[in-house]
Amino acid sequence: MIRAVITGTGSALPARRVSNAELAETVDTSDEWIVERTGIRFRHIAGPEETTATLGADAAKAALAAAGVVARDIDLIVLATATPDQTFPSSATKVQHLLGIDDCVAFDVAAVCSGFLYAVQVADSMIRAGSARRALVIGSETFSRILDWEDRATCVLFGDGAGAIVIEAQESDVQHGRGVLATRLHADGRHNELLYVDGGPSTTGTVGKVRMRGREVFRHAVVNLATVLEETLAAAGLSVADIDWVVPHQANARILDATARKLGLGADKVVVTVDQHANTSAASVPLALDTAVRDGRIEQGDLVVLEAMGGGFTWGAAAVRF
Repeated sequence: MIRAVITGTGSALPARRVSNAELAETVDTSDEWIVERTGIRFRHIAGPEETTATLGADAAKAALAAAGVVARDIDLIVLATATPDQTFPSSATKVQHLLGIDDCVAFDVAAVCSGFLYAVQVADSMIRAGSARRALVIGSETFSRILDWEDRATCVLFGDGAGAIVIEAQESDVQHGRGVLATRLHADGRHNELLYVDGGPSTTGTVGKVRMRGREVFRHAVVNLATVLEETLAAAGLSVADIDWVVPHQANARILDATARKLGLGADKVVVTVDQHANTSAASVPLALDTAVRDGRIEQGDLVVLEAMGGGFTWGAAAVRF
């Protein structure tokens, strides 16, 4: 059968790396307070010349190099972001231009922290349908642009960055072949007020700032992430025992620990980068994936489960034979 196979990963981070101690110089917080509640120690903050599109393009270039293909081989770009360079056109088309691609399908997906999972399913579906052969799937964010730096409950949680994968149509064995095996996505708009941005073109005419009720988000995240992971594994005919690695959305170390315990999954099977990158929203999962691929933890043939939950609420997971 034809499956969408990940053939390369890449990532990009802004040059400026900010520690908790540096943040505490301007925000009423401390390294101890942040680490105890979130596990975060560092985050990267984009400079004036670094944008969602430029970071996305840099991550894409790294993924293309890892896959051993050139930009003109790409016929689809799906970019997940909540912080596009402009209201329109899409940041995907800006990445397309930066890569030197004259013509391919290119568009953004907006599902906040779950955006990369949504983008993976879109690209996977298009590849299976035969409307694309080789795609770039990117998560890229400059969340620092929409943070209220006087709200210590939110501004310490987020960072900027990008991650990307190249996925290609390949013949794959039904039982043991590589590729995206199953994906499951969800959304529940009743919870808008728990995690949102208080602005937008159609309402205030402004960009707005991130607002969050952290305790309620935590409770929903643990339940939703554990449930969708099991649901996705069941769709692929697999179980938790089959997992080699879980690459979760890097929102909070406590959420990662609680989700792993709920699933009965050993912490040694969970990729954790939240301490170094903080929450990079749609970039979070591909950033963590690239980190684990490049340091040798994730190897070809491993069963990897990607999962995330974000504002909306949206949440989802993908089981991938790497």
